[in-house]
Amino acid sequence: MTVAPEALLFIGYASLLLGCGCALDRLARHSSARADRYRTAGFHYHPQHDAWVCPQDQMLWPTGFDERQQLMRYRAKASVCNACPVKTACTSSPHGREVTRPIQPWPHSEAARFHRGLVLVLIALAALLLTVTALRHHQPGDLVVLAVPLVVCAILAQRFTEHFRRTPTGFPAATPATGLRVTPVSRTRWAADHREPR
Repeated sequence: MTVAPEALLFIGYASLLLGCGCALDRLARHSSARADRYRTAGFHYHPQHDAWVCPQDQMLWPTGFDERQQLMRYRAKASVCNACPVKTACTSSPHGREVTRPIQPWPHSEAARFHRGLVLVLIALAALLLTVTALRHHQPGDLVVLAVPLVVCAILAQRFTEHFRRTPTGFPAATPATGLRVTPVSRTRWAADHREPR
């Protein structure tokens, strides 16, 4: 069973595209996780209370749900933050320190979705190269070796499009996983202390 050299060459190109796509997705995911860790450095999330605890052992409670960015927002009591000895190193806001937590799994932001879209473009290009090669070289040996990377393309495409099927463009309204019901009246547990800057 012979295989055309051109078929092997295009399999190599397609494999390179698939490898670059997977590496790009991993790098983007790592960068997003590192940015999240940087924003919450020193803070610890307690899922049983749905609250964050700052390095000074003060609680940050849920204050609202950002539907556009799919983020849960948490804020410390302003009177506690303003009296904190390390406030200047923590926040400049007079309303208390705010921390956010993504509700959706990665990619939850528009930037992350853009990177995921790039990955899908690379997978589509690899599948197109393999399909054109299969049309040009349709001997049994060629088709057998081309089938394996095509199946890999299909598996990766299915895996990387799951998030887009679950969250179509525009981010439909969702409720936080914690079951917290956010209303205009209950935007904050510290209504007397929290005022949005004008």
